[in-house]
Amino acid sequence: MRNVIVGLAALPAILAATVAALGAVWASARPALADEGRMPDLGGATTWFNSVPLTRESLRGKVVLVHIWTYTCINSLRPLPYVKAWADKYKEAGLVVIGVHTPEFSIEKVRANVETAVRDLKVTYPVAIDSDYRIWEAFNNQYWPALYFIDAKGRIRHHYFGEGEYAEAERVLQELLKESGARLADEPTVRVAGEGVEAAPSTAVRSPETYVGYRRGERRASPVPDRLPLNDWGLVGSWTVGPESALLEAAGGRIVFRFHSRDLHLVLAPGKDGRPVRFKVRLDGATPGDAHGSDSAPDGSGDVREPRLYQLIRQDPRVGDRTFEIEFLAPGVRAFVFTFG
Repeated sequence: MRNVIVGLAALPAILAATVAALGAVWASARPALADEGRMPDLGGATTWFNSVPLTRESLRGKVVLVHIWTYTCINSLRPLPYVKAWADKYKEAGLVVIGVHTPEFSIEKVRANVETAVRDLKVTYPVAIDSDYRIWEAFNNQYWPALYFIDAKGRIRHHYFGEGEYAEAERVLQELLKESGARLADEPTVRVAGEGVEAAPSTAVRSPETYVGYRRGERRASPVPDRLPLNDWGLVGSWTVGPESALLEAAGGRIVFRFHSRDLHLVLAPGKDGRPVRFKVRLDGATPGDAHGSDSAPDGSGDVREPRLYQLIRQDPRVGDRTFEIEFLAPGVRAFVFTFG
């Protein structure tokens, strides 16, 4: 009986110790929020979508999330479901999400192309067009994508480069909003599932991002052998290879790639006249069937209508080394970069 009484007497201390331990774990799990300096101004934007021009001063008193991205980059597209969800969830609490679109390729410097992408991707928060890299340089940024977390006093308190760690990122937003005086209900972080090119990558990716232009192109086989080694690729037909892309000069040109991943994407653009270019995709010499992507049919058919990233293959999670081939039925198409997921 004495042991029971002692145990009950010690219960408050045990509970207090447990709460303290859980608090320590929570504190260690949260990213440290340092002061990384003043938020740069946004005057370098050449234009704005979904908003009047915003400035550092006009944003004072708001918590700001700056998402530096570019619309053909798969790594920039996969975080979008989370960024859009945060913009909606915390708008009334004082959060302003700003997409800073900084181009990688020349096609991403064309205003109409970016405007179409913003609309098609259902991005409704403000987007600053940073075609001259002035905002990129003001943040001293080097990555797509990049997230910068700015408190209500205009100070950068956290940053994150790349994909993932979305729950931690949302907890940073919650903490900064609470610092600003927002009353947030205790609730779980958002759970979203991206579709198409916005879907999370698989764990079976063994093929790297591969550029087609000569400035960064690598592993290109010429001539193309009957069987390529993994992650080698080649051009078949009449192509002119430029610094950032390869231009098809005659109908019937093909690109072949030996890859290992669930998804295969290719950034493509139609000719200067804007006419769609039809294509045919094959996987190991056959139509892709159920392994077709969101931009190709089960019989492998599709067309290039605007300059953007095209998802051409999506397999089930059980993947192996496969040979991808795309044939273009008209000249004029430009191919920029392969990405995988």
